[in-house]
Amino acid sequence: MSNSSNIASRFWNLPQKADEELHREEMFIDDIILKSHTEKEILSNLDGIKTVFDGGAGYGRFSIMLAKRGIHVTHFDISHVMIEKAKEIASHEGVLDNMTFIHGSLEELTQFKDKQFDMVLSFDSPISYTYPKHEEVLQNLMRLCSKRMIISVYNRAGGGMLYIFNPLFKQPYILKNEGKQIKNDSNFIPDIKHAFNVLKHGLMDNPDNTVFEYEQGSSPWPISYSFCADELSAILYKNGAKKVRLAGPGALLRSIPQEVLANIMNDEETKQEFLNFCYAYDNQPYCEGMGFTNIIARAEMIGE
Repeated sequence: MSNSSNIASRFWNLPQKADEELHREEMFIDDIILKSHTEKEILSNLDGIKTVFDGGAGYGRFSIMLAKRGIHVTHFDISHVMIEKAKEIASHEGVLDNMTFIHGSLEELTQFKDKQFDMVLSFDSPISYTYPKHEEVLQNLMRLCSKRMIISVYNRAGGGMLYIFNPLFKQPYILKNEGKQIKNDSNFIPDIKHAFNVLKHGLMDNPDNTVFEYEQGSSPWPISYSFCADELSAILYKNGAKKVRLAGPGALLRSIPQEVLANIMNDEETKQEFLNFCYAYDNQPYCEGMGFTNIIARAEMIGE
């Protein structure tokens, strides 16, 4: 495995990661919107789908959902911790017979045959953690797919860029902050040169620094490549996609005040209507590069 995969493996194998991921949607409104959008996208594209490869499947956020619908899912992840949690949940849900669990890196997919799966999925940006092999990984994921692929990757205009200009950019989207407010440093000045560098190269952090931290024995956040919308679309078309549609989950969220979001989330009927509207709004072409943290891409591998 490359340095990127080794770093990602150590990070996602930290003992607490599975439980943190399991409860993520209980903490952050942007994660609620992202999960809701992803579920809707998957469930609206299951015609003719009997086998699915979920690359970077984590604790089973979507693989178990599909297994419960009678689809056979190959649950593939770099983290033993995540796979064990997924097996535990799948057993509780009674769907182990519909799942195959494989530990591995997205950089190493040679064990799988061309067009082996009807649908290929990869969510919450594991493709972005394979830098500088991210394009090669995308090519291989497409190779496995006979009908349809749905993925998410880090969005260059999203979280990383927002953080440069506001280190507390996620604070308004904390679901249960119990009234606690943390103020920005009144002397904070954004690093504009760094912002230009991220905009140009797509890397929030210097990979050499991350590798150094890893070699010193720490578990840094994985090296993460963020995509531009047109770049992602071009890669998919270049590698055989017949139809590509992009979305920017959280694009609408970025413009809504914290007080309004709290009101929405505290009323279940309004919340569900809001999530439905977010899906419709964030799927518009003018939102595809402006999601909160991710771009979601749906690609057809056969003509419709």
